[in-house]
Amino acid sequence: MVVEEVPMLSDIELIEKAQEDVLGYFWNYAHPSSKLARERLHEDNLSFEENIVTTAGSGFGFLNILLGIENQYISRTEGVQHLETALSFLETADRFHGAWPHWMDGINGQTIPFSPLDNGGDLVETAFLCQALICIREYFKNGSIQEQELAQKADALWKGVEWNWYTKGENVLYWHWSPDFEWQLNLPITGYNEGLIAYVMAASSPTHSITPDVYHNGWARNGGILSGASQYDIPVIFNHNGAPHNVGPLFWAQYSFLTLDPRGLTDNYANYWDVVKNHTQIIYQHSVQNPNEFEGYNEKCWGLTASYSRNSDGSTGYAAHQPNNDKGVITPTAALSSIPYTPDESLKFLHYLYEDMQDEYIGIVGPYDAFSIHYQWKTPRYLAIDQGTIGPMMENYKTQLFWNLFMNAPEIKQGLTDLDFSSAQHGF
Repeated sequence: MVVEEVPMLSDIELIEKAQEDVLGYFWNYAHPSSKLARERLHEDNLSFEENIVTTAGSGFGFLNILLGIENQYISRTEGVQHLETALSFLETADRFHGAWPHWMDGINGQTIPFSPLDNGGDLVETAFLCQALICIREYFKNGSIQEQELAQKADALWKGVEWNWYTKGENVLYWHWSPDFEWQLNLPITGYNEGLIAYVMAASSPTHSITPDVYHNGWARNGGILSGASQYDIPVIFNHNGAPHNVGPLFWAQYSFLTLDPRGLTDNYANYWDVVKNHTQIIYQHSVQNPNEFEGYNEKCWGLTASYSRNSDGSTGYAAHQPNNDKGVITPTAALSSIPYTPDESLKFLHYLYEDMQDEYIGIVGPYDAFSIHYQWKTPRYLAIDQGTIGPMMENYKTQLFWNLFMNAPEIKQGLTDLDFSSAQHGF
């Protein structure tokens, strides 16, 4: 008997395989009542924290549902029903001056504290959700009557966020507010980190917008966002959240850019394509040159971002992996969600995961959250915010779906223009 060799999947076939796998997190394992995304999923304990749903992860999940419909991984009818349930849940869930909390109970929508002082509105998590609401609106606005009603519901939800209230009357946005602790966390959203999308949404709001000074003084630090440093002979361009000579975890180059198209996007400070591409290339070069000599780092196995982690003493936890906090842990979402910026390097990693290491690192909803060849460790677990960026960024690489939906929304164009942005790609 001759055993036929199974043909290798093409790049696009493998991308779509990964997209469909990851969609399972938000489709097969969504919270059964709310249809929002569970904070985490443990393959070794599927009932773990089953009622904690995440605001940002749910926004990323909505994008995955849209690409599931677009690619016919799920039916349009089922996808619309799923989103209707989720958006109806968000209408009655806890909100604080329009902003949702970081975590909610998936049954009743009540706040679950993220930390002792963090039991109120989280503006950045809310922004991650609202960018997806814009995409839902744009995707369905010319559809059936049912779809148009869904689009209107998404529109009303994002317009209910009081972005300007989160300035405290200052020229900066603040991350948190709690009815019990008010502004005690006192965390301004200043760049460069994952928070850019909060300023874009705030400037674009037709109901509760901020002035351009909030962006320039807050996000851009009155020009202090700029850095003249380089790593691996690659310009850093931006001061990475107060550390001008280091680069942060790769999710900073991904979360805001699930929908905000960095191609040809410039403001008074930088070309954002250069910012995100250079950030990614620095992480890639760090992984390849491997100054800490971790086993397993190479051209096809790379990527540092926040994820589950392992320490040298064998203890486990969570860490924001970056060049100055490299623990020998590779996080698949880092390279996979960078595919628009580093297609060749990201595809090498994708083929490595699915062809060389499938039995080791691929589980029920795609790549495991993190692994370390150096320490012979892996975690059969997933986080919504890590799984949730893979599919949408792959879709932007394939079809630019979310970049086109978001950037062509009239309020977004106006908001970006008000902040002195221009987009060569989208003609404003």
